[in-house]
Amino acid sequence: MATEGTKFQVNYKLADGTLINLYAATVQELETGLADLSMNATNIKVTGMELSNARVASALVPTVEAVAASFNATPVAPPQPASVNAAGGVHQCRHGEMAFRSGTSAKGPWKGYMCAAPKGAMDKCDTIWVR
Repeated sequence: MATEGTKFQVNYKLADGTLINLYAATVQELETGLADLSMNATNIKVTGMELSNARVASALVPTVEAVAASFNATPVAPPQPASVNAAGGVHQCRHGEMAFRSGTSAKGPWKGYMCAAPKGAMDKCDTIWVR
């Protein structure tokens, strides 16, 4: 919401009618806000589609390869092999194939199958922990 100190206002209207308003008091706030919107554009689009009961288009969820190509970068770790469950099938959730991840925290080593939804997605599925 615009306040008394608002000097800059940018409004976006998405194809589904969703309005995104950005307010800033300084050029630096405006630049930061625009950068934040840009970094979250995919999440905004996907969330809007899900909230309007539209089918989530897989093209909106970037792959590691697509992100790496856009930055002319090489991923640090290669993609993990398909995650096979006890029944011999691949671990799936409503967002697609779940990725196997492992690491070590302050509590010790951990491993589990993670949802394919983008980081920060409100409907991200629970991790299936391997004990």
